[in-house]
Amino acid sequence: MSVRRLAPAEIQPPSFAFSAENAVWAGHQIAKYPDGRQASAVIPLLWRAQKQAGGWVPQKAIEHVAEVLGMGYIRVLEIATFYTMFNLVPVGRHFVQLCGTTPCMLRGAQELRKQLVGRIGPEKTVSADGEFSWAEVECLGACCNAPMVQINDDFYEDLTPESLDKLLDDLAAGRPVKIGPQNGRVSSEPEGAVTTLTDSTLYDGSVVGAWRTRFEQEEKAKAEAAAAAAAAQAEAEAAKAQPATPATTRPEQKASDSPAKRVAEGLPPVPAAADHAASAATAPEQQERVRGGSEAPATDAGNTGDKPKG
Repeated sequence: MSVRRLAPAEIQPPSFAFSAENAVWAGHQIAKYPDGRQASAVIPLLWRAQKQAGGWVPQKAIEHVAEVLGMGYIRVLEIATFYTMFNLVPVGRHFVQLCGTTPCMLRGAQELRKQLVGRIGPEKTVSADGEFSWAEVECLGACCNAPMVQINDDFYEDLTPESLDKLLDDLAAGRPVKIGPQNGRVSSEPEGAVTTLTDSTLYDGSVVGAWRTRFEQEEKAKAEAAAAAAAAQAEAEAAKAQPATPATTRPEQKASDSPAKRVAEGLPPVPAAADHAASAATAPEQQERVRGGSEAPATDAGNTGDKPKG
């Protein structure tokens, strides 16, 4: 960074004080900060002093700001000489700041520089009529509209030597000028036809909507799978809590073969095959009684309580 020094003593004004209006404004700025922090208003007050002094900060203005804020003069001087937004030498009524960094240089800033030198004179000098002065500065942040200049508080972009010369003519004559791009652009949109981002799905929300729908479907599938797993687990736990049911029914539980049902259907209470099976089952017992000579009568005497007669 180059050394920034105050203007020579012979061009310094003998005194400086805020106007009544600016003094009220300064008081409002200082009131924004708590007691003991008034120094925080130093940059706004220096900026206001520069406006009042015609676009630059004289030494007496620095001393006045230090007095108003109760700061040491050297502290305010350090701030004024550090920030390039504060001009330390007189400037013209229209102060032109030419951006000379890479994008503007590639787009023609050097041609604009030649135009300024030819019309106004060397850098940091004021034109004979007091209307213009200029300086080359670092990037002003309008790279999409290079090359560009800042005149006082406004940007003028997309310049050519011809459009810059016309702009200076209009300012000198007091004619209204258009702030911003000077080639027909509104802001920093593409110059000419659009050549990028021509696919509308990149910015109409449809791609985002498709992704959102996909995520919603995935979440829904996860929720359904979780619900199905929970239902299956609940069913399994319920089955464990119930008593087991036998796979087959015991013969006595088969009501379809009961005597009552057979009679109701007009059949014998006991099937003939069953009677034959019962007789075959008792034949060995009758033969054993015959061998012992004590064949029991058809009626069991023990069950009736009668004794056999001799």
